[in-house]
Amino acid sequence: MSDEQPNDLLHGVTLKIMLTELVQEYGWEEMGKRIDIRCFTHAPSIASSLKFLRRTPWARDKVEEMYLRRKM
Repeated sequence: MSDEQPNDLLHGVTLKIMLTELVQEYGWEEMGKRIDIRCFTHAPSIASSLKFLRRTPWARDKVEEMYLRRKM
């Protein structure tokens, strides 16, 4: 196991899978309240959010944290 991977719950889970599951459970409005980023609050879509999250490490970290909290 890599030191960079703090939890096995993320092993094999893509960012797209995480985002899709979170949106299905919470919806875009709640996602925008929990993680205040424009791609969740203004004309949100999976594609635009993935593009932003892939190039913005701090935002991706917040999505991963939210996903992990949901799984625990």
